[in-house]
Amino acid sequence: MDLFEYQARDVFEKHGVPVLGGIVATTPAEARAAAEQLGGGTVVVKAQVKTGGRGKAGGVKLAHSPEEAEARAREILGMDIKGHTVHRVMVAEGAKIAEEYYFSVLLDRAERRYLAMASVEGGMEIEQLAVERPEALARVPVDPIVGIDEAKAQEIVTAAGFAPEVADTVADVILKLWQVYKQEDATLVEVNPLVRTEDGQVIALDGKVTLDDNAAFRHPEHAELEDKDEANPLEAQAKELGLNYVKLDGQVGIIGNGAGLVMSTLDVVAYAGEQYGVGPANFLDIGGGADAEVMANGLHVILGDEQVKSVFVNVFGGITACDEVANGIVKALEILGDEATKPLVVRLDGNNVVEGRRILQEANHPLVTLMDTMDEAAAKAAELAK
Repeated sequence: MDLFEYQARDVFEKHGVPVLGGIVATTPAEARAAAEQLGGGTVVVKAQVKTGGRGKAGGVKLAHSPEEAEARAREILGMDIKGHTVHRVMVAEGAKIAEEYYFSVLLDRAERRYLAMASVEGGMEIEQLAVERPEALARVPVDPIVGIDEAKAQEIVTAAGFAPEVADTVADVILKLWQVYKQEDATLVEVNPLVRTEDGQVIALDGKVTLDDNAAFRHPEHAELEDKDEANPLEAQAKELGLNYVKLDGQVGIIGNGAGLVMSTLDVVAYAGEQYGVGPANFLDIGGGADAEVMANGLHVILGDEQVKSVFVNVFGGITACDEVANGIVKALEILGDEATKPLVVRLDGNNVVEGRRILQEANHPLVTLMDTMDEAAAKAAELAK
């Protein structure tokens, strides 16, 4: 789960990371009141959207009075920034910036460890910097067992080239940001910019935090951070049903057992659908327990997508045998009744495949087409979607 900037700011403050005051507003009047509450001086009105490039898009504006904060909020609220509509802004205290830095710690899946990155050249052009002058962005591996201790923090500031007079202060902030990463079970903590103010303070002026959904059971409080208004209703429904579902933009609904098989199915459907102008509508992994209830829940979510014109059920029988899956499909269609109106293409293979196919053939449901191979099934599903 990605957090909004104001949520990241609050999490930073909770763990002692130095931040400036910030208040969320959803109307221009609320922005004016927030600026007054922050002292009536210079503030920054910042669009709250889960994407980068806000500054370049005009979503970050200075205001030197509460009246001006109200005007700036009126300009920003409702903006479209890379497909994200601005529904709220954060009114934050202004700062006299002397230098801008960059710091992040993230999960490096390829190396099975964490990675800390830091630079003394932070700001809006950090992505460009990483490409054009990669030597200016220090990359320091972090052992997941040890984490970032004082020695590792010093290694990071040294590798990034922080000046001696600020290095210790930055190292202290890095240690606090590591606590955010560790204690909140994050996969990303990023600060850009991390700034040194004219009076020598080092402050996290902006923040991005991504929380690991797999650790949600340890953090019931994280549920309050979820933006239910922005959540896709089908994804929210699937989550409530315990399904691994991601909404896509195509017309062929996909159900499979196992993430690898579903990913392969997406590719095959995308290829087969090129000649018909259709593509995969979703990722849905029903896992190993593909009983009637799970199958019915999966079909219920997919059939609720108006874009879906056909459904491809692609199952390789393993622990869950093909006959169990076939019975699940038959019973799921009985459970769904009149809700099931779109054609299903089913491909079964693996454990008990002969029995599974027999069950579906005998059921002879008018919506079900049984195919032998994944390629043939993908082509048929694409044709039916067209």
